[in-house]
Amino acid sequence: MRRIFAVLLLVCGLIVVAVSQDRPRNAQPASAQPQATPTPQRQDRPPTLGEPPPVPKLKPTPTPTPPETLDPDSIVRVNTDLVQLHVRVIDRNNKPINDVPQNAFHVFEDGVPQPIENFSREEVPISYGLAVDTSGSLRSQLQSVIDAGKTIINSNKSGDETFLVRFISSDKIETVQDFTPNKDLLMDGLDSFYVEGGQTAIIDAVYLSAEHVSEYKRGDEGDRRRRALIVITDGEDRNSFYKQEQLFARLREEDVQIFVIGFVNELDKDAGMIRKSPREKAVALINRLATETGGRAFFPESIADLPQIANEIIRDLRTQYVISYNPTNKAQDGSYRAIKVAVDQPSSGDKRIALTRNGRLARKEGNTGSTPKPPAVRLPTTGAKRP
Repeated sequence: MRRIFAVLLLVCGLIVVAVSQDRPRNAQPASAQPQATPTPQRQDRPPTLGEPPPVPKLKPTPTPTPPETLDPDSIVRVNTDLVQLHVRVIDRNNKPINDVPQNAFHVFEDGVPQPIENFSREEVPISYGLAVDTSGSLRSQLQSVIDAGKTIINSNKSGDETFLVRFISSDKIETVQDFTPNKDLLMDGLDSFYVEGGQTAIIDAVYLSAEHVSEYKRGDEGDRRRRALIVITDGEDRNSFYKQEQLFARLREEDVQIFVIGFVNELDKDAGMIRKSPREKAVALINRLATETGGRAFFPESIADLPQIANEIIRDLRTQYVISYNPTNKAQDGSYRAIKVAVDQPSSGDKRIALTRNGRLARKEGNTGSTPKPPAVRLPTTGAKRP
């Protein structure tokens, strides 16, 4: 029996060996076997949208060809050399004065009196942008800023249009809502604002936003809109592509009033021997933006000041005079022309102070376009909603 059992074990072993040799082998090593796809981890920050749609370009209104039978002397010619000014007149307490007659105004360009061609006190549609710094520096004020923005938007009247921008660094200047008269879309846009880290680029944001305001409906026939930009920021520019002088050179080509609400109290007040403190630099930039464009600067002590500031901006936008003058200097040399508006003082009563932009750039012969800018910086329309 032992021999028979041993023979059976030997036969079984031979069968196992034969079967293993006939089985096909796997040509791939164990390390080349497919790996399981890991489960993606959830991100802590909001997802970013894909590529923005192309920025729309305004088409110039074609000039109609008059019929051959039309008398050439009857053709109406528009003087494109006229310079238009939006002028605020205030007293020493910054309260608007709304009853100044045309003959009380005097316009000077480089110190030379200029002939006033058109004068108006009537209300005109306003196109304005609301650009909000949503970097970490405004974290504690953001909700109050949004509420103030809603107060301003709620004051919009028929014909007014607004667009919204949130900005952080140069690559995060986003149109949340493009120009629209629809208040519901604008409110939804404001509610979507959130704080995000980054190196604040105020100069870039103002440059691109003011340009967008300036170009909006500029080619429309009979355009008489008032254009403005409201900026809410701490005023500390950390990493802009453009320099200050590039910004102000561009603003001189545009008739856009800039109103700035500057939360500068939290900035460092300490200055060095040869440099200004961050707070001093921020205040200087904000004041210059307002002064050179005929706008206004506000420095709230606390968020409790925002409702009153919002109402003052609304009042300033509504109570202005529109003056057009025909410049006596016709040279198309691209030079800077200083502008000053004076107003006669009443025999009794409060002093009158006229405020408008400080100057303009003359057109340059052979150059009908705007100042070129590097293609690396643009105003995207990421997430923009259409009216």
